[in-house]
Amino acid sequence: MDDNQSELIMELRSKLSSFEQKVKELESENARLASLVLSCSCHKVEENFNTNFTDSNTFSDKLEKLKLGNCVGNGKRKPRKRLSGYNLNSMNHHSQRFVALKIMYFGQRFYGFASEAQMDPTIESELFKALEKTRLVLSDKKDLQYSRCGRTDKGVSSVGQVVSLLLRSKRKEHGGNTYEELVDKEGELDYVRILNGVLPDDIRVIGWSPAPVNFSARFSCLSREYIYFFWREHLNILAMQSSCKRLIGEHDFRNFCKMDAANVHNYKRRITSFDICPCNGSDELMLLKVKGSAFLWHQVRCMVAVLFLIGQGLESPDVIDALLDVEKTPRKPQYKMAPEIPLVLQSCEFEGLKFICSSDARRALQLHLEKESQTYKLQAAIFHEALTSLSSTEDDAGATSNKIKKKFSSHVPLMSRPTEPSYDERRAKLTSSAAAQHKSVVAKKI
Repeated sequence: MDDNQSELIMELRSKLSSFEQKVKELESENARLASLVLSCSCHKVEENFNTNFTDSNTFSDKLEKLKLGNCVGNGKRKPRKRLSGYNLNSMNHHSQRFVALKIMYFGQRFYGFASEAQMDPTIESELFKALEKTRLVLSDKKDLQYSRCGRTDKGVSSVGQVVSLLLRSKRKEHGGNTYEELVDKEGELDYVRILNGVLPDDIRVIGWSPAPVNFSARFSCLSREYIYFFWREHLNILAMQSSCKRLIGEHDFRNFCKMDAANVHNYKRRITSFDICPCNGSDELMLLKVKGSAFLWHQVRCMVAVLFLIGQGLESPDVIDALLDVEKTPRKPQYKMAPEIPLVLQSCEFEGLKFICSSDARRALQLHLEKESQTYKLQAAIFHEALTSLSSTEDDAGATSNKIKKKFSSHVPLMSRPTEPSYDERRAKLTSSAAAQHKSVVAKKI
């Protein structure tokens, strides 16, 4: 290596060291500015800058950034923007408490509840946007002891979903484990009102409850209840009701779900009640209600699909027993699930939780739901008018002979249909795939 190359390397190393030092200085300055934002009001921050810095032009840009989201000179509110380097951990001096939130949402436009689906929007992603925007969370999600009761699918709604996590609190000291000990006598932040002020119209928090530190929205849940809306039409409701009773109790429901052999190894679940009744006294709109300790992936929609086949007279109620007997029927017959839109997670039951909501938040929530209901009633009225207009048109009698008759495929009994792989076959395939991958990795290392 010649002298010129050596000198060039030394110069580059010197510049790199200089850059690293500059980065550290900028990070330190950034952290200081973020601390000022969190601890100072707008006018105090401005006074601090005017006192410590004589060259106001140099720091004008920084001052404008500090003002964003707070009161500005013209008296208007500007949208808050997170500063670069903003760290939730810097807010840890605030008190926190462990709470459960009851959430209502209408799932038509969402890709399910859980944000792990890698598709947006989800209910969970919108909820955490609201929690961060209102500064109710003081740390990253992984440090919030977060859990959810149910993981509803795309398009599914809920009026009783529950999540639990640590939130910012007005309390000065930690309480005990009972409801009376956990409730603050001097009052608490109005979590319902705060969150509903920033959540989208199709998501609402409807209550909150103090929770003990060992509480889990998922594992502390005693039962979950789903409802499914459907039109009576020409269904045999009595046959469907009798078939529901066969599903009550503890059974292996692998033939009534979408099997996840990689993560789920026990497909036994207990159903405590299952019934069908009219919805709000209607003769046409029906309601299917099922309650159990827990449910498998797509289990409710699969059970409803089979019940519809029974109600249509295409299957006998005995098909329920055949599908529950996993020794005789180890492979699930292929059939289409019931649609997702009519499915609603109605309630999640817990011991010791009492969800509360302030009178102001409750009134605002009631007005919001009434407004949304009126909007959908208007849409229904428009569709009804369209149907009325259609009835005024006349059929073309001359084209009757040219009508194309739709060919209805004959029903193939469930037990005669092609089947999906069994659990054992899925596990064998996963094991084989993992072994092949391991062998490939070892070969590359050699």
